[in-house]
This record gives sequence, C-alpha cells and structure tokens, in this order.
Amino acid sequence: MIHTLNLSLTPEQAFDVPVMRMRLCEELNIYEEQLCGFKISKRSIDARGRNIKIHVQLEVFVDEPMPSTNYKWETQDVSKKNSVLIIGCGPAGIFAALRLIELGLKPIILERGKDVRNRRRDIAAIHKSHVVNPNSNYCFGEGGAGTYSDGKLFTRSGKRGDINRILELFVAHGADETILVDAHPHIGTNKLPQIIIKMRENILASGGEIHFNTKVLDFEITNGKIKTVLTEQEGQSKYFNASTILLATGHSASDIFELLERKEILIEAKSFAVGVRVEHPQALIDSLQYHCSLDELAAKRTFLPAAPYSLVHQSDGKGVYSFCMCPGGIIAPCATGPEQVVTNGWSPSKRNNPYANSGIVVAVDPQELNEFKKFGTLAGLRFQQDLEKMAWTAGGKTQVAPAQALQDFVNGKLSNKLPDCSYQPGVISAPLHELLPAAIGKRLSDGFVAFGKKMKGYLSNEALIVGIESRTSSPVRIPRDKEKLHHPQIVNLFPCGEGAGYAGGIVSAAMDGQRCAEAIKNIQ
Repeated sequence: MIHTLNLSLTPEQAFDVPVMRMRLCEELNIYEEQLCGFKISKRSIDARGRNIKIHVQLEVFVDEPMPSTNYKWETQDVSKKNSVLIIGCGPAGIFAALRLIELGLKPIILERGKDVRNRRRDIAAIHKSHVVNPNSNYCFGEGGAGTYSDGKLFTRSGKRGDINRILELFVAHGADETILVDAHPHIGTNKLPQIIIKMRENILASGGEIHFNTKVLDFEITNGKIKTVLTEQEGQSKYFNASTILLATGHSASDIFELLERKEILIEAKSFAVGVRVEHPQALIDSLQYHCSLDELAAKRTFLPAAPYSLVHQSDGKGVYSFCMCPGGIIAPCATGPEQVVTNGWSPSKRNNPYANSGIVVAVDPQELNEFKKFGTLAGLRFQQDLEKMAWTAGGKTQVAPAQALQDFVNGKLSNKLPDCSYQPGVISAPLHELLPAAIGKRLSDGFVAFGKKMKGYLSNEALIVGIESRTSSPVRIPRDKEKLHHPQIVNLFPCGEGAGYAGGIVSAAMDGQRCAEAIKNIQ
C-alpha cells in the first residue's frame, strides 16, 4: 500500500534516513520490516520561529516494493524532418529544441555566442582584464544567462506549463534529483554547464544542428513571412532559409529589438525593474533568518543550508523587492558591450561562499520615462543603457563597479570605507544616492529602511550596495497571438522566452520554449 504523509520535522530528523524511517513507522503504526521505502515529493524549510521545521511530503511504500524511477530522454532521428530555425541557445531555445525533436521536427539553433566551455574564457577575461566580448559573456552563449549566473529553478509560473516536466528533463541530463523535491530548486553554476553540454549532445545526436558564433543581422521578409535570415559567422555572411522561426534571444539582445523596430515589426514597451546588488556577510543573514546568535550558528548550519531571504515593500505605489537572491554567492559582472557596468549574482551548488547577495530593484513603468519618450518603444532600453553607462563612468570606465555602504546610502553619505566584496573586478566608493535617478534612489532607500525593520541588522554598513542591477527583465515585449503564439504581423515568427517578454527565469523560459514548439507543430 502507498501512503501519502505530510510531516513537520526537525532539521536533524529530516536529513537522517534511519531517524526518518523510525518516524514513518511510528506515524503509520507499522513494523520496520513492512516499510519497503519512501520517496520525498516536496521539501521546504519553515524558519519563521526559533524552532525551525522542515516540512516534507512523502510517498511511503508499505508491504509493496518501491518502484524505480528512470528519468531518461530518448534521442530520435529528425535529420530529414521539417526544420525549425531557433534564434538563441538559452533555456527557451534549448528546451524548444528538445520538444521539437520529441514532436518529430528538426531544430536548427543559431547562437551568437560560443559553446559553454569556450565561453568560460571570455567570462574570465571580464574578471581579470575587464574585457567584454559583446557576443560571449555572462548573458550570451550556449545555455544563456542562467548557465553562469546561478541556475536557479524556482518559478511561480505554474500556469505556463508543466514545471515537473522541465525539472525531470534537467535530471535526465545529469541534474541531482533533489531539484524535484526542494521548494526552491537550484543546480549551481559549477554544475549547470555539464548539463547543458549533455543537452547539446542529445540535440546533435538526434540530427539537430547548433551553429555557434552566428549572429543574426537581418531578416528578408516577403508577404508577411521571414524567408531568409542573414547572419555573420566569424566575419563571413551566411544565409539561413526559414519556413518557421522561434525567436529566443534573451532580455539583453538589444540589437534584436533594434532590428525589429528597423524592419517595422511590431514591438511594445513594457514594465521592467532596475536597482542595485546588495551584499551581506552570509553569517549575518544566517543568524537573522535562523534566529540565533553568531556563536550558535555553527550548530544550526549542520543540517541547514545558507539562508536566503525574500523581501518586498511598496514605496510611492511602486514595488521595491529582492530579486535573484544568492545565498553563499558571488556578484558577477554581466555587461554585454562597451561602456557598461551591469551586475548580477550566482551561487555554486554548495552555496558555500562567505557572502549573500541579492538584487534589490524598483518597478519602472514606461510612462515614467519622460526624458526617453523620444525613443518610442525603445525608451526603457535607452533608460537601461543610460544607467549602465553611468555605472561604468562612476567606476572609472572599466568593469570596476560603483559601491556604497548600505547605511551610508540611506543617510546620503559617501562611504569612506567599503566592506569586503565578492565582485572580482573590484569596487570603488561612489555616491550612488546621487547618481541614481531621484525616484529610483528614494524608493530604494525607503525599501532598505523597511527591510531593516523586518530583518533587524539588515540595514547596516556591514552590507554593501553595488551598481547597477539593470537586466532583471526585458523592457520590450514582442507581441504574439494568444492562442497560436506567432507574431501578429509575421506569421512564421514565434517570439519566445524572456527576451520576448513571456518568461522570467530558467524554468519559465524553458516552459515557454516547449509551449512555442508545440504551437509550431500544430501548423506543420
């Protein structure tokens, strides 16, 4: 018989298998010999009080064997099938390709950046010599932005698709099965590249194609359809014929937005968010979240992970909130071109670095951008670029980032001393309270004061803010039919993922990629 149980356990109980088995036998009033096995379906940490609980949902197998689970993705030959051109090899593009193969179609992926291994060298160059390759960096290249900036798999977008299916595909390609269980699943930047490589190998083994270092320059449009895509491949022009195109270029591909506007292909301005990265000592966040002193922390952390936090506040009717919180993480330089400083964050799988960082961002509506109205639908993009250039200038026109101690920012004071920071290109003291647009700075300051009341000790000069966090989401939406998912003007163009404005993270982008693949199959 299979029993479903929901238990609240201490951390010691939740991660000790013999103790867990004993507890299950007590709950079901059975002998231990009757317990054939158990499977955790969901697991979450409740740290709202000093007595921390782990909530687990389990399937318990009594007097019947526990079935084995085999997460595997089967290759199949689609080399001679109808092809679909996918622009972008991030999660939306990769998962669309996997779904197209399952549906009997051949994916051909065009990726402006390098494969995941060679991309690593360009990322190292940003850290060491402050050189940004505009086609190969934290945002561009195989796997997209999430590959080298954390691999978080948490999403609230359950209505967009089958979350479990996406997580199972990750497991089928090498991810740990704990991502199927944890409330906030996370792979880690150190492990995700190997998973992406395995996905690529399966796409190629099935007869799909992936063209790296292939940047889209132009579309040839005839009778409301894209007929040909012009690319640049290592300095040479190359054309790809296209019967159907899935556009999954990510939120940082500003040249694609500009190309669409130049070709008079409809795009729309949308709300987005900008702000800063905030970094604390991880031990401080642990002590605040786990309700203990620093002296008590070692015992608490024996069974508990580095603590995250999630914060939100309303200021002047606009949301101020934490974004992409990275426990035990590192602040990363994520510029994609010259004269930019852009920050993001990531954590390794063990989340064992000494710092906790999070984006703290403010919602921005297109209607607020009066100075940028002359740019029309690209007003938000130009606003982003203006902030990024400001950060680049304030940092000394390298990848050094402007920074300020958190309490000093709220007090409007230039920091004479900055705490240590994980941002490897380095930081320099700068008056971010003056450099940020006044409305953004005020809302951030209001948020920090409110967060300090919710988490006593959060608002402190032990914490550092680093600018600028500007790539939380796309400032542009590429419209599409609600049912058929193609562009309203270009009927063989399927806008997809974060860059098109329909996703906000790895899992939601992957789900949107699969959904678009299914829509394409319906018209084949």
